[in-house]
Amino acid sequence: MKIAVSAIGDSLDSRVSQIFGRCPNFLIVDSDTMKFEVVSNPGEGMVGGAGPEAAQLISSHGAQVVLTGAVGPNAKSALDAAGIKTVVGLRQDITVSDAVKQYMDGKLSS
Repeated sequence: MKIAVSAIGDSLDSRVSQIFGRCPNFLIVDSDTMKFEVVSNPGEGMVGGAGPEAAQLISSHGAQVVLTGAVGPNAKSALDAAGIKTVVGLRQDITVSDAVKQYMDGKLSS
């Protein structure tokens, strides 16, 4: 399964970003292999429309789930429309790797 995680950095040891639409990067992680792709978020500097733009971006990379701190209502609508499950409430002190593992272990839910 492909899991998109909003990230502050560009590695599995990066911290999860608390904001979805304006995070610096998304890590698209294959939960079976833990191989990942770093996708820069063009919405990071946008004034408006960052959330739906980010939703479209991760959808185009085949993500089925997004893990993040918070998602705005417009982004949530766009994610729902794309069929992407949203899990919010992740703390900033958790790494991308730990977030994916906790999700796969059923310790995180939407």
